[in-house]
Amino acid sequence: MDWADPSAIGYPVLFGGVLLGSVVPVVPTGVVVGAAAALATSTDRLNIVLVVLVAMAGALIGDLVTFAVARGGRSAMLRWFSRRQSAEKLEAARVRFEARGWQVVVIGRMVPAGRIPVLLAAGALGYPWRRLVPAAAGACLLWAVAYAALGVVSGGLFDHPVVATVIATGLVLLVTAVSALVARRREAR
Repeated sequence: MDWADPSAIGYPVLFGGVLLGSVVPVVPTGVVVGAAAALATSTDRLNIVLVVLVAMAGALIGDLVTFAVARGGRSAMLRWFSRRQSAEKLEAARVRFEARGWQVVVIGRMVPAGRIPVLLAAGALGYPWRRLVPAAAGACLLWAVAYAALGVVSGGLFDHPVVATVIATGLVLLVTAVSALVARRREAR
């Protein structure tokens, strides 16, 4: 492996960054995907299809780990949620997961700061693995495509990889901020 070749470290960094950010939300995973997509578009070092697939794999594994932790500590999670939510809200969440859990998982993945609470609630409420895995896989694919598209736009507009990466990062942060603002306003209503 030639470590001087950006593609040699690009995919592992992409996977590791998305995985880490999916388990511990310290890494802005959308920025990592957008930057990799911008590099794929503005250079021949990375392949955009592989960027999407690697990002999806890192996100899916991270989501499944988060869900498994919540599921494994189900009784502790339920106690934690019970102290913060009324019994009626917990029952409403359980009914929502039973009726359209896959939609809740997809929306949780797409809304900034929505993924972890959704996965923790799903695990605590006993949402079945057989329903979570396909929903999470679809959500992670949709998420990876969306953030890669932002990177493709910037990479297609700017030939210089550094400029494309900076623009992709800015676009991802802007979309994230606007999404969070819209979500807060809806919640306030």
